[in-house]
Amino acid sequence: MDTSINKIQSLQSLQKIRAVLGEKGKQVVFTNGCFDLIHSGHVFLFKEAKKLGDVLIVAINDDRSIRKIKGATRPIFPLAERLEILEAIEHIDYLIPFPEETPQKVISVLLPDILVKGEDWKRNGVVGRKEVEEAGGKVVLVPLCKGQSTTSLLEKILHSSTK
Repeated sequence: MDTSINKIQSLQSLQKIRAVLGEKGKQVVFTNGCFDLIHSGHVFLFKEAKKLGDVLIVAINDDRSIRKIKGATRPIFPLAERLEILEAIEHIDYLIPFPEETPQKVISVLLPDILVKGEDWKRNGVVGRKEVEEAGGKVVLVPLCKGQSTTSLLEKILHSSTK
């Protein structure tokens, strides 16, 4: 990928990029999440996802949608900081923030060739699975890194601060 290209894109821009990639026969991989506290489990997910295709698109929940999903104390880091961190991860080609609680709209528009989630998601519970599979794509569940979740890290931090 050309590193001079801005990784953060709008849905309309990514739709055009996706069309060009499809014409060139490139495999587009997609994953999503809050990515509130970036940890080694996230990096492992991105690394494994990128191995599955040519271009990795990562969709990231905006702050308002995270508060709806995780509660008033989240996100820990605002969207701008999370995007800045994710931009620095070499495995990620494009980033797209989204305001909805799920990436259903983004997935339905982009129809990636491969939709990747952590194995804690049940295959049938993966948002966008139906659309991706109906378009000829597939869903891949990546193994989790033991003990590496934002929730477990926050619990560890809170527990250590109360000692």
